[in-house]
Amino acid sequence: MARSYRYLHYDVFTDHLFGGNQLAVFLDGRGLSTDAMQAIAKEMNFSETTFVLPAEQPGTDVRLRIFTPGEEMPMAGHPTIGTTFALARAGVIERGRQQFVFGCGIGPVPVAITWKGDDLSFAWMTQLLPTFGDAVPDPARTAAALSLSPAAVAGTGLPVQVVSCGVPFLFVPLTTRSAVDNVVVNTGLLEELLAAAQSGPHGVFVFSAEPGDARATVYSRMFAPELGVMEDPATGAASGPLGCYLVRHKIVQPEKAEAMISLQGVKMGRPSHVHISIGVDNGEIASVRVGGEAVLAGEATLYVS
Repeated sequence: MARSYRYLHYDVFTDHLFGGNQLAVFLDGRGLSTDAMQAIAKEMNFSETTFVLPAEQPGTDVRLRIFTPGEEMPMAGHPTIGTTFALARAGVIERGRQQFVFGCGIGPVPVAITWKGDDLSFAWMTQLLPTFGDAVPDPARTAAALSLSPAAVAGTGLPVQVVSCGVPFLFVPLTTRSAVDNVVVNTGLLEELLAAAQSGPHGVFVFSAEPGDARATVYSRMFAPELGVMEDPATGAASGPLGCYLVRHKIVQPEKAEAMISLQGVKMGRPSHVHISIGVDNGEIASVRVGGEAVLAGEATLYVS
C-alpha cells in the first residue's frame, strides 16, 4: 500500500507569489530512505526539497535533510528559511518563539524568527564563519567558462575565489549588471574550472556591484549544473560567503555590512531579495547571517509505494 506524505510548496526570498526560489517541504519524512528522498527531490524538480525528521543531536529541534535534484546538501539557505516558515504554519514552531535550531549535515543551524501578530514575517539563519581559498589564476579561463570577454572578469581588479560558510562556491565578480545577464555557461569548461579550483566548489556565483535596484547591494546569478541546478533563483548558502567576500575585499564597508541585499533570479523571471548581515569586530568577520521572507504557494500529498 502506498504511504502518503504531505508537503508544502513555498516561494522563498520573496514577499509575493511566483517570485523567489521554489521549495517543497515534507513535514514528516519518517519512513523514507535516502534513495526515496533523492527520487522525490528529482520528481519535485525544484532547486531543493527538504525532509523534516526527529532531532538527532542535543540542542537541536529537528533534523533537516536537504536535496537538490542531483544530490544531498549538508546545508542550504532557502531550504532552511522556507522550512522555518512551513513549520511555523504547521504549528511545529509555536507562535512567538524567537529561536529554532535545525540539525543539518554541518551540525546545528540556528534560526532567529520575527513575528507579525500570529504570522512569521522574517527568518535569519546563522552560517559558519568563512573560509577563503586562494585566488583562481587566469581570468580569461573563467570568462570562457561563462561565455564572456576576459575584460568582464579582469576589469574588476578583484579575485575569482572560492569562499565557504559551510558549502563552497566559486565567486566571480563582473564589471557590470549587463555582464551578469550575459553569462551563458559552457558546461564542459565550467566543470574543468570547478575541478581545478581548490576546496571543491559546488557552483559558480557571479555578481556585480552595479545593482540596478534601489534596495540591492549587488546583482547576482548562480549556476550549479553538477547538482542538477542549471540556474538558481536564490542561493542562501552562497549569500553568506558572498557577504564575506564583499567585506573582505572592501566592496562594502564594515559599517554597512549588517544590512546588505543580493538581488538574484531576475534573469529567470523570479526576482529574489536575499538579506545578508555580516558582523565585523576589529576588522575581522565575527558573524554571518542570511535571511528573508517566504510565501506559501500551495500544499499537496505525494504517494510513495
